[in-house]
Amino acid sequence: MASSFKARAKRALAGGLGAVAVATLAPLGLAQPAAAATTPLCTSSSHPALAAKLSRDIKSALSGRTDTYALNVWDPHTGVYCSLHPYWHFDSASIVKATIMGALLYWRKGQTLTSAEVAHLRPMIENSDNNAATWLWDYVGRTRIQRFLNAAGMTTTYLGPGGYWGLTQVDARDEMRLLNVYTDRTDLLTPNAKAYALRLMASVESDQRWGTPYGTPAGVTAHVKNGWLPRASLGWRVNSLGIFTGGGRDYRMVVLTDNQSTMDYGINTIERVALQVHRDLGMYNVKPGLAPRTLQAQPQPGADAPRNQAGDGSAPFGPVKN
Repeated sequence: MASSFKARAKRALAGGLGAVAVATLAPLGLAQPAAAATTPLCTSSSHPALAAKLSRDIKSALSGRTDTYALNVWDPHTGVYCSLHPYWHFDSASIVKATIMGALLYWRKGQTLTSAEVAHLRPMIENSDNNAATWLWDYVGRTRIQRFLNAAGMTTTYLGPGGYWGLTQVDARDEMRLLNVYTDRTDLLTPNAKAYALRLMASVESDQRWGTPYGTPAGVTAHVKNGWLPRASLGWRVNSLGIFTGGGRDYRMVVLTDNQSTMDYGINTIERVALQVHRDLGMYNVKPGLAPRTLQAQPQPGADAPRNQAGDGSAPFGPVKN
């Protein structure tokens, strides 16, 4: 697909951690120049020491990782903003369901959702139900979904061809803009709609609560949507969106990955980053001794341990036609 080819070609123009693209939140809609090797991963005018520490910790967490990744982190309370490869594109897999939800709520702004809409929206988010996602993708329609993307400023998100919503091309910058729709922004969704969306994301079934929620501090609620998809090229795509509120905290995180041989490797990359973000932005209110889980082996049982290693079914394994 043309947009996928052009988007992924951008990766060849950038290096690893030395090619970090950093932006402040205010000019988030403007293309950022390639940063020098010394540019910090995270910035904050009000808390520069915290930003510097988180930069070091994220770089350390990603040291030696062989997959491809991008991330955005934003904490309005401290002004800490982190950005790594924000314009690199990835197949969305099931995280696009958070966009479909936003498009539905934007279209139906100020109206009560119908029983059919609720009956599909809840399982799409809480259980990552693909049939529900396909129904809503068709029901809301590409035109309305694109209208929502435009309103949200998600200008470099490209909808998947036909019914292949899981092949929507996303980048970390636009996904952060999506999370801001559910939190800071007041112009697109009503307060009730935002609260409803966050309740659904906080109610995701236990075996899908891996990734960005890993290491969430006590007293903080994690709102999450994940995607996990293997394909013939670039191996697994493993993505995680997280919004973290309560206990005096309010921050959000996007980590996108691909080019890995197993789902577990992608989860481990995301959780290495997440643990450092929670420790630093959570002011160290994280369980002592917690370390990144070793997921290449059989996952340990627990609320955040992945159980579905077969992919989220959001797109076929092989090529598709436009």
